[in-house]
Amino acid sequence: MTSFAAKPSISLSRIAIYAVLIGAVLIYLIPLVVMLLTSFKSPEDIGTGNLLSWPTEITTIGWVKAWATVKGYFVNSILITVPAVLISTAIGALNGYVLSMWRFKGSQMFFGLLLFGCFLPFQTVLLPASFTLGKMGLASTTTGLVLVHVVYGLAFTTLFFRNYYVSIPDALVKAARLDGAGFFTIFRQIILPMSTPIIMVCLIWQFTQIWNDFLFGVVFSSGDSQPITVALNNLVNTSTGAKEYNVDMAAAMIAGLPTLLVYVVAGKYFVRGLTAGAVKG
Repeated sequence: MTSFAAKPSISLSRIAIYAVLIGAVLIYLIPLVVMLLTSFKSPEDIGTGNLLSWPTEITTIGWVKAWATVKGYFVNSILITVPAVLISTAIGALNGYVLSMWRFKGSQMFFGLLLFGCFLPFQTVLLPASFTLGKMGLASTTTGLVLVHVVYGLAFTTLFFRNYYVSIPDALVKAARLDGAGFFTIFRQIILPMSTPIIMVCLIWQFTQIWNDFLFGVVFSSGDSQPITVALNNLVNTSTGAKEYNVDMAAAMIAGLPTLLVYVVAGKYFVRGLTAGAVKG
């Protein structure tokens, strides 16, 4: 006797969940759609149409003007973000390695004190950071901004790497020590090859935080050294004459594209790396 397995049916509760999620996604994407459509409209089209209307004539003049305005500041953001991300990630990896596998007297207290940096709001470090940069001759420079972001980000990168490394079996390090491997040899040949997920977490986290930062950028930079977030604010709030919303929206899209690209390309590693060290530690 032939039996036929019943086809699984989608329950009403699951349909309701999907409907709510799709509705939330659509609501969340409306501002992005408005920005994208407006950036390809002419000023006349913006004045006569509604926010969600399709451009009667697609034009890239808004993007051309926006790029001409923010190009230098976009480069500044790259010069600030890339070295700050790489340096803070490298130092955080060494810190996490030491605090998890080469513990010393007082290491737990040191780690606890370091964690305070994760809870300090940006505003609390403005005055001491300004004083320090002034003494070092780095005020209003991209190098000064790199230093600020490296120092502020160390608490987060150290936390990420330390929590990831405590999940690695101690036997690997002990065996390497017995074979005569030293501090940097173990780190380079054993630990780093196993660190790809958490390295991606730190790169994405730091890139997003630094690229999107406005407060440090507006306080510690001026003139031609400003990052794109500050330039975007100046463009939107200081324009004279008729308001060119297509230029403003195109500039906002240009400023947001790098972080969007990072998450699209490497977003899957972010959650994987965050959960990798969640069992132990």
